[in-house]
Amino acid sequence: MNAQQRTDQARHRTADSAFIRACRREPVPHTPVWFMRQAGRSLPEYRKVREGTAMLESCMRPDLVTEITLQPVRRHGVDAAIYFSDIVVPLKAIGLDLDIKPGVGPVVAEPIRTRADLDRLRPLEPDDVSYVTEAIGMLTGELGGTPLIGFAGAPFTLASYLVEGGPSRNHERTKALMYGDPQLWADLLDRLADITAAFLRVQIEAGASAVQLFDSWVGALAPEDYRRSVMPASAKVFDAVASYGVPRIHFGVGTGELLGLMGEAGADVVGVDWRVPLAEATRRVGADKALQGNLDPAVLFAPEQAVRAKAREVLDSAKAAPGHVFNLGHGVLPNTEPDALTRLVEFVHQTTEAR
Repeated sequence: MNAQQRTDQARHRTADSAFIRACRREPVPHTPVWFMRQAGRSLPEYRKVREGTAMLESCMRPDLVTEITLQPVRRHGVDAAIYFSDIVVPLKAIGLDLDIKPGVGPVVAEPIRTRADLDRLRPLEPDDVSYVTEAIGMLTGELGGTPLIGFAGAPFTLASYLVEGGPSRNHERTKALMYGDPQLWADLLDRLADITAAFLRVQIEAGASAVQLFDSWVGALAPEDYRRSVMPASAKVFDAVASYGVPRIHFGVGTGELLGLMGEAGADVVGVDWRVPLAEATRRVGADKALQGNLDPAVLFAPEQAVRAKAREVLDSAKAAPGHVFNLGHGVLPNTEPDALTRLVEFVHQTTEAR
């Protein structure tokens, strides 16, 4: 069996899963559940296997990627795995000098701020990330009928790290470039769109059953700025992988005012953070998109009855959506008790199976 046949076989095994059916707005046996940042952070087994290994190195070792991606599937019984990686992995792979500093995040040695700097953003080739192909081959063999979600950072969020040189609260330099030199900004996002699309293509061709584009910081923008200065690049990414036929998920934080536009960019599923009820999100996004979300991650620190009550609110609000994947409204917080996540998965499954 060649690589393409293995990929086709892996995708065939997951085609009738609750997660893929929900993404396609088809009837489901129960509401599927997965969690952003489920692969790591709160899990003691993750901390143990990562001990002494830097984040970027972990992302480039197929054995570690496979183990970490599988851990929450084993522990929590979630309906989908998400590929363990980081949004800056493709940027590192094309040779940019950057690192992920504990307690800080991605830090770029030489920020991108001039037209000459664009020359450092060369195209991403599959051989640059051969470890991704290897890891996904290992994962799909282990996951069986559980779908694997591919992962990438969206052009705006990648640009914000590259321009600022690291995390930023107000994105001053990013917005200054966007407003002050619109053509350079557009060219920067266009290159990042190509790199991101190439990274997602590698994952899909290796066997990922769906992909999620994370635009972590795009909620810092007003709708018209998003439409004019960001949406074309995100749409280019989604268009580049449309022919594969896998569900495409789009998520950002603080994006309540952007939900409709994020759907228009080309997503099949729009992720919603905890600030907007799913019934209202359905009104904003429209009936032709499934929704993902949106329990506040902090709720998991409350007593179990409170967690169940808030989860039920999410499920009730989701009745208005044409398709729903249960998730948190952002990533799992590091100090979350793992058993709280396991109990939440069981509760969502049991509650929705009875409907």
